[in-house]
Amino acid sequence: MSKSTYTPCIGIYGTDENADLPSMGCNLWSAGVAASIVAANATPTTLEMPAQGYAWHEALAGIDGIVFLGHKHQIRARQAANEERLCHWCREREIPFLGIDYGMHVLNIAFGGTIYMNLPKELPQALQHRHPPEPGVRHAIMVDPGTRLAHIYGEGEIVVNSEHVRAVAKVARGFRVSGRALDDVIESIEAETNGWFATGVQWNPVSVTASGLDIQLFRGLVDAARERHAHPLPVYQKVA
Repeated sequence: MSKSTYTPCIGIYGTDENADLPSMGCNLWSAGVAASIVAANATPTTLEMPAQGYAWHEALAGIDGIVFLGHKHQIRARQAANEERLCHWCREREIPFLGIDYGMHVLNIAFGGTIYMNLPKELPQALQHRHPPEPGVRHAIMVDPGTRLAHIYGEGEIVVNSEHVRAVAKVARGFRVSGRALDDVIESIEAETNGWFATGVQWNPVSVTASGLDIQLFRGLVDAARERHAHPLPVYQKVA
């Protein structure tokens, strides 16, 4: 099957609180990750953490890419370790990865980065993030030129929704900042290597307050999944 006609299967890990909400994207598709994946011409599937005694390669059989949402409730140590292991598993196999909000934080922490747990308290000079977020609040960010995010959205200023109190503090080794709010809060990171599509965003591209432009994130993920399918890693590079 050719790259152009292959339909990737994208695993969704975590709780999608926007599923089945009213339409978004200028009413072109419904809110939620699954609807956005379908709109990007891929097949969504729910991804569960492997049971104790099992590995991620068993849970991810047939998965071409991952959208990592995570869970809002407090997680236990085993789950946190497994989530970080998933990030490493994806890097070793160059599985395309999109981390949203909490998913970006896990991606950053997995490779040695840190996060602010409470922006208003830990970074009071962050003007756009001084108060607790409200549903529907949006703000501008600047997309860094030459980044994967710039290829997806275009360079310069874009407007995203802002409903978070946590954010990346120190960027993980092997990653770079690709977008910042006007108060310098990091809003997006991505892997520096061209071989691995790994992008994390602080905003929610599937909520009812998202922009129609946000579908580009999912199209980028799906394109990367097709590219990987067309040019799989040589056997000697694969990790057991």
